[in-house]
Amino acid sequence: MTGDKLARRHGRFPDFNDWFNREFPGLPGWRPGFAAHSIPVEMTSGEGEYVLKAELPGMDPDKDISITVDGDLITVSAEHSESTEDKEHSEFRYGSFRRTVRLPGTIPVDDVDAAYTDGVLRIHIPMPEETLSTERTIPVKRVDTKSGGEAS
Repeated sequence: MTGDKLARRHGRFPDFNDWFNREFPGLPGWRPGFAAHSIPVEMTSGEGEYVLKAELPGMDPDKDISITVDGDLITVSAEHSESTEDKEHSEFRYGSFRRTVRLPGTIPVDDVDAAYTDGVLRIHIPMPEETLSTERTIPVKRVDTKSGGEAS
């Protein structure tokens, strides 16, 4: 390895997404008919917001893409229909695509903004404000077990 870049390390076991959002291990190209393809994403944060980028080439953002927010989850869904023309060979992916990302706090629904350019969906999500800790010490009372009452 050269330069300043660090090698990407892989754990002993595959990532959950590697097992369930892509091809089934040992059977290349197989996935259940009801399963949606996983959407490749990048997540960055800074300047008071998260930016989620999703790779969705060939989609029409007005018809094919939907974004939903539920609590701390944001879900990108898309549908890419196969053309009716005869093909001798195709490696394009058709069907349903879906990816859900959990953020560390409730997502402010009204402030989420999304734009689609050159096959990449970019979603700007304001960072939830950190809640202040409401930690406090709770006194423990001693109970007199003989009389069943509290002792001072």
